[in-house]
Amino acid sequence: MDQWLWMMIIFYCLSSGGGGVVGAPLVPAMFVFGDSSVDNGNNNFLSSIAKSNYMPYGIDFYQGPTGRFSNGRTVVDMLGEMLGLPYVPPYADPTTSGARILGGVNYASAAAGILEETGRHYGERYSLNKQVLNFEDTLNQLRSQINPSYLPQFLAKSIAVMVFGSNDYINNYLLPSLYSTSYYYNPKDFANLLLNHYARQLLALYNVGLRKFLLPGIGPLGCIPNQLATGKAPPGRCVSYVNEIVGMFNEGLRSLVDQLNSYHPGAIFVYGNTYGAMGDTLNNPATYGFSVTNRGCCDMGIDLAQITCLPLSIPCTDRNQYIFWDAFHPTQAVYAILAQRAFSGPLSDIYPINIQRMIQI
Repeated sequence: MDQWLWMMIIFYCLSSGGGGVVGAPLVPAMFVFGDSSVDNGNNNFLSSIAKSNYMPYGIDFYQGPTGRFSNGRTVVDMLGEMLGLPYVPPYADPTTSGARILGGVNYASAAAGILEETGRHYGERYSLNKQVLNFEDTLNQLRSQINPSYLPQFLAKSIAVMVFGSNDYINNYLLPSLYSTSYYYNPKDFANLLLNHYARQLLALYNVGLRKFLLPGIGPLGCIPNQLATGKAPPGRCVSYVNEIVGMFNEGLRSLVDQLNSYHPGAIFVYGNTYGAMGDTLNNPATYGFSVTNRGCCDMGIDLAQITCLPLSIPCTDRNQYIFWDAFHPTQAVYAILAQRAFSGPLSDIYPINIQRMIQI
């Protein structure tokens, strides 16, 4: 039996409250980097107004409100279950140390982006650069727990999930009153700016030992309630300009995946077509059991463009029929679709291979 499997068995015995385990682990660990869509509690420990550690968030999660921006589990919670891992703990939690980090750590932070400045109007957050530094701190801790001769294999078999880009548009480029990027960069140049920053940090993670990367693209942000509330789209339609500019980023990210795979044959970088998966769900809601596509399930008050639910508000009861939970984030039901497509979907969903194949390499 592989050493990492023995370690994970010991970890499960030592851990408590680590929900999500569905079987023997298929990988040693999962390290999660990203924004609010995969934040599982880091912003609870930061001086930020981008928090979700209150009801009705978590209304369908066994632990209640945890800092997840969802009514229940997130896409990485579900991917972790498919991989046989416990829910990975948030880096900022003081108890995230010792045996708890052996199955992975979550560094994601609400309002964070690829650019350092993104989301600054919400207060503290872990930017992409800071999340990479935080991973290196975890790596130092792992060196004291894992045999040095085995650590490279542990890292190479683990999966890094990177969910970035949305905030660089919603909470930067599309807010000209707060950020100057749209004055200095046209959409194509801005996408290239983001991708260049992104590539440098991906290589930093590669250089310290990670080898398997899942890189989801940005979804159709022009269709989220936050953007629909701006009034820049005809009734029943999405904001086409927003979808067009995030499409430039997605095209570039898919090309970047090809380049990274070409120049790093010992690693595998995978592009997740979030735009296509969400677009299919929005265009064919009844096929997936949804009936409400243009507004969030939770109460966001008069300002329908705000991102988070009103504290202690009563959400809709038919949550599985809603695509969006709040003005920005999908419901747990949608995350289940995205997770399944990433894990076992065809090339149109995940390129060049799905996670099921990735873990076999």
